[in-house]
Amino acid sequence: MKFFKTILFFICLLATFSSNGQIAADHLTCEMAENPLAASQNQPRLSWQLVSKESNVSQTGYQILVASSEKKLQKNEADIWDSGKVVSNKNLQIRYDGNPLNSETKYFWKIKVWNQNSKSSNWSKANFFRIAPSESNLNPTWIGAITKANSHLPEGRNYHTATFKKEKKEAIINASDSLARRSIMLRKPFAVAKEIKEAVVYISGLGHYELTINGKKIGNSEFSPLWTDYDKSVNYNTYELSADELQKGENVIGILLGNGMYNMVAERYAKFFVSFGPPTLFFKMKVVYKDGSSAIIKSDASWKYSKSPITFNSIFGGEDYNANLEQKGWDAKGFDDSKWKKVVVQEAPKGILRAQTAPPITVQKQYDVKDVKEIKPNFYVFNMGQNLSGFTTIKVKGKKGQTVRVWVGEGLNDDGTVGQGKTGKPYYYDYTLKGDGVEEWQPKFSYYGFQYVQIENINYKGTKNKNLPTLVDLKSNFIYNSAGEAGIFECSNDIFNKTHELINNAIKSNFQSVFTDCPQREKLGWLEEIHLNGPGLMFNYNLANYIPSSMQNIADAQRENGLIPTIAPEYVVFGGDFTDSPEWGVTGIILPWMYYEQYGDASLLEKYYPVMKRYIDYLTTTSKNHIVSHGLGDWYDYGTHPAGYSKNSPIELSATSHYYYGAHLLAKAAKLLNKGVDIAKYETLALDIKKAFNTEFFNTETKQYGTSSQFSNAVPVFMEIVEPQYKQAVMYNLLEDIKSKGDRLTTGDVGNRYLFQALARNGENETMYKMNNHYDAPGYGFQIKFGLTTLTEQWDPRKGNSWNHFMMGQIEEWFYQSLAGIVSNDENPGFKHFFIQPEIVGDMTFVKASYQSIYGKIASAWEKKDGKLFLKIEIPANTSATIKLPVSKNSEIKVNKKSMSSGFDEKDKKPTLELGSGIYTIECKI
Repeated sequence: MKFFKTILFFICLLATFSSNGQIAADHLTCEMAENPLAASQNQPRLSWQLVSKESNVSQTGYQILVASSEKKLQKNEADIWDSGKVVSNKNLQIRYDGNPLNSETKYFWKIKVWNQNSKSSNWSKANFFRIAPSESNLNPTWIGAITKANSHLPEGRNYHTATFKKEKKEAIINASDSLARRSIMLRKPFAVAKEIKEAVVYISGLGHYELTINGKKIGNSEFSPLWTDYDKSVNYNTYELSADELQKGENVIGILLGNGMYNMVAERYAKFFVSFGPPTLFFKMKVVYKDGSSAIIKSDASWKYSKSPITFNSIFGGEDYNANLEQKGWDAKGFDDSKWKKVVVQEAPKGILRAQTAPPITVQKQYDVKDVKEIKPNFYVFNMGQNLSGFTTIKVKGKKGQTVRVWVGEGLNDDGTVGQGKTGKPYYYDYTLKGDGVEEWQPKFSYYGFQYVQIENINYKGTKNKNLPTLVDLKSNFIYNSAGEAGIFECSNDIFNKTHELINNAIKSNFQSVFTDCPQREKLGWLEEIHLNGPGLMFNYNLANYIPSSMQNIADAQRENGLIPTIAPEYVVFGGDFTDSPEWGVTGIILPWMYYEQYGDASLLEKYYPVMKRYIDYLTTTSKNHIVSHGLGDWYDYGTHPAGYSKNSPIELSATSHYYYGAHLLAKAAKLLNKGVDIAKYETLALDIKKAFNTEFFNTETKQYGTSSQFSNAVPVFMEIVEPQYKQAVMYNLLEDIKSKGDRLTTGDVGNRYLFQALARNGENETMYKMNNHYDAPGYGFQIKFGLTTLTEQWDPRKGNSWNHFMMGQIEEWFYQSLAGIVSNDENPGFKHFFIQPEIVGDMTFVKASYQSIYGKIASAWEKKDGKLFLKIEIPANTSATIKLPVSKNSEIKVNKKSMSSGFDEKDKKPTLELGSGIYTIECKI
């Protein structure tokens, strides 16, 4: 009987698939996030992906149900919104159009779709979204140990302390109250008397916090909330508590606060000082009971605090912990807090409270000791095998009061000790033992870039010296943003594979609250690297929810006169070109465009159009006859000269080209958004800048731009500033310069992308291959030869400061778009329609790549074997692709083993195929 029931089940399942055309809606998102806890839109946008094993699947209609409870949704009772069947092929960013949504309320939704044969799917799984509270509903009260007025912390953003003498730094620190720089613990008991339906927490602990309920940590994030300019925006986090996290009777909220970037005033190394006030807390928990009543527990004067065992914490200098100061059970019921002090109500941060929508930072990987050297008795240096951003976890045992000091660093000094000379010193962690068996500890409010760990005056593993503590275990923790990876790349070339790994380890190390330059010395959000590495970043990582926070930081950093500074958040004002450089500031215009092209979402262009416009208007005020002459230029361009300002190419050529590019994209945005008179205004401005640029920098006799450098010629080719009749001659000059340099580049941080893409987009991929397939400097192979595990600041790692910079990682765009050939279509943004047009170069025999687009997985994998090209591709449902094959016009083409006629692209001289969704294997003779 059981056998027949099983057979019947599978027959029914098969019938369901048949009747529904084997199509399903999956991966439901609201505002680009799965089940968001704080959707900040009154009409949030809903999206989904289509899943089908069939080919050529497209959507012709959908129906959305939204209900106030999961139970009602299961019964198809859409008491909030029933869209009815909507005839549409759109499955992304469908704006909610039902009854008004209430803040702090959870809604459940599901979707049904119809395919090209008018067959419907089953209903999807239920998803939910919660609407964020309004600021008036949050009604925040901020509390802490000391008021800002009594803290005497420095104000302003002109404390570039790396340039200060020791006495000046100490005077600033000593002028402040030590309590204002101290980590504190806060607690609040509260009672639960009835059965709970739900409990939601809204919290912002500045600089960073750790939240516990009844002694259990809530969430798995590190360094929450993400950094912002706290005078403009303040992030808060939202948590839903499960039923077992609260108990009937007494419960206790426990919160640990640290300084972070909110209060960066401390001894040891510091790139800068900046303080928005002493550590502070906003907390609100709304408990809804099953009987319909509710209770609010929030931060107020009734809370108590005590100094924490963290005796020192600095995002730049390290962290110290004295285990003898622990108060067991402080965040649980039954604890005697009679010796704790009452909190003070503090001045609120000036910034607007915003729900953090970008993913949190978490511990993503953990590494054990790879090898260890005992430099001298009881003096150990550990190689953890991977350079990373993070902190250590130690397990130690010893006597009460003994201290273990942990030094970390990227490299070693000549004597084998850990070096911090180039990355900011001193930085270390001190742990003071309580003498209670094996003790485990890791920092909470400080991280650094390191591969090596140095610990002195210890035993390792065995206890050789009873007067010293014993290190039982050591691990390094790799922390970075939890947005997730979107791409995979692999090929037959070992240099390219290792380059991909180097770059991505550096990206991850700097994938923090913002994309930083390095995880040790500066930790600053230098803007140029985002747009210059933008395509590679978006192919490798899921940035749909991360980039909007980057744009908010840029908007917050913009000055009243329209200037977008080089860093955001702008915690320190460097001044001059280090504050105002067009190649950096134009990120505020390029990034929303890249986002639109990658995700098909124009919301950033809409929201930040005023930011874009004000920046171009600002650059116009700095121009003379449409020429802009300030900035850093092609930063770190390559040559015999010291790295820094552009030396090979004119600063004004770089600045003016980016002024043009920004104006050009602004005009496109104006047209897309139908901005009336702005369209003609900025189209005219862009044309005027182009004309002035060509007049000023182009030599019509030599067909060279500027100084005839690679940067000078590549930029106008990439940006299409060069007049069509001169383009071929300029490309010839560019190629000749590359050949004269032994197929090596001379561009820098800014110019690499333009050089790489000027070559790639103009049929010169063999030159790209030669330029990067070697072990010399400048080149990625030179760093691989040194055995490094992250990309460094300079091509020759012996010359640069940081060994963990991704700014030179622009080749990732070439890996995905040229070698794998996955290219978006400008006319159908977001990969609704796209191209697969792989390039076969050098002696490469295969490339495998995939990208998780917002429509689903796109894959391109080619192999060259026995005189044939085999190309396996994957096209997501509800999309289509044009395949451009790198073979001759008359090559026989088979798709899934069947001969197929092809079109021909006269411009690219390649056979083409037009394919709908599905998985295909294409075979053709080379």
